[in-house]
Amino acid sequence: MRWDLFCRVIDNHGDLGVCWRLAADLGSRGEEVRLWVDDPSALVWMAPRGAPGVSVIGWTSPAPDLEPGQVVIEAFGCDPPAAFVARMAAHAAAPAWINLEYLSAEPYVERCHGLPSPQLQGPGAGMTKWFFYPGFTPASGGLLRGDDSRPDDAAAWLTAQGVALRAGERRISLFAYADAPLRALFDRLDTEPTLVLLTAGAAQAPALALFDDQRRRGRQLRAHALPWFDQAGYDRLLRACDINFARGEDSIVRAMWAGAPFVWQIYAQADGAQAAKLEALLNLFLGHGPAAVAADARALWQAWNGLGAWPAALPEAAAWRALCGAWRRHLAAQDDLTSRLLRFLAVKR
Repeated sequence: MRWDLFCRVIDNHGDLGVCWRLAADLGSRGEEVRLWVDDPSALVWMAPRGAPGVSVIGWTSPAPDLEPGQVVIEAFGCDPPAAFVARMAAHAAAPAWINLEYLSAEPYVERCHGLPSPQLQGPGAGMTKWFFYPGFTPASGGLLRGDDSRPDDAAAWLTAQGVALRAGERRISLFAYADAPLRALFDRLDTEPTLVLLTAGAAQAPALALFDDQRRRGRQLRAHALPWFDQAGYDRLLRACDINFARGEDSIVRAMWAGAPFVWQIYAQADGAQAAKLEALLNLFLGHGPAAVAADARALWQAWNGLGAWPAALPEAAAWRALCGAWRRHLAAQDDLTSRLLRFLAVKR
């Protein structure tokens, strides 16, 4: 089928990251995808080689005058152009219209996933839009997966990226927002030889400033600043590390698939709604491990997000890795998002 996937870039790269992964996954399955995006600049480093079956359309104003495909997806309620929606409604066999929502573990996801939204007015009057909610349970829309099954020589790959490794050193990737409590984290990491791999982005400069502080020299902690990676490169970085600090929606899902211990910095909202969202995921995730490591991991997540006091130490390494491995296996036993979406459309069309 031909798919039209609409994406607006808000203030970070997560929306486009999710949309590109979905488009590339569909393209790998023989689908034809047009990704409409208002700011495609990040694709220069995120997907420099493109993907088979995927073309990028500049979402300008006015938008290009193209005929809709068989499926139209608006990512995160971004509303396709009115003229395009009018052409959708004019078709004798109207396209399937999907609103791909944000990822959450909250209970409303299972209640709302797959519900219809009849369009009673506007250019799409008479059509039905369907809500598709990604999630962590079989009753949700699932998670994008991708191919992370290839064995990696992590040390060789990191060396090829210009990272100087030292024997016996713990490796941690850090992808965070600028307001992350970096100093508090670094103080707690500075208990054993540790290399912090700082991904490109808002937190890299403030993190480097802390490492340049005279008081941190000669301690057990050191840092390496990384360039922007494409999506496959970021996935390999996660698989090469002992602990991964991730932010937003796309990177936390990739950290889960990596199987190593991970910590999520959730996007802060003005009304504080992120606290309930964080707790909902913790409640699902931490049920796959012993109470002791679950309590330590919960405290760490809460502290990293400014929602609680810091624990005395990080969770015990072996138990924490076992917990994250069990969670990964739990997710891998379910169908992925793209497969669920294709089945959903086979019924709704």
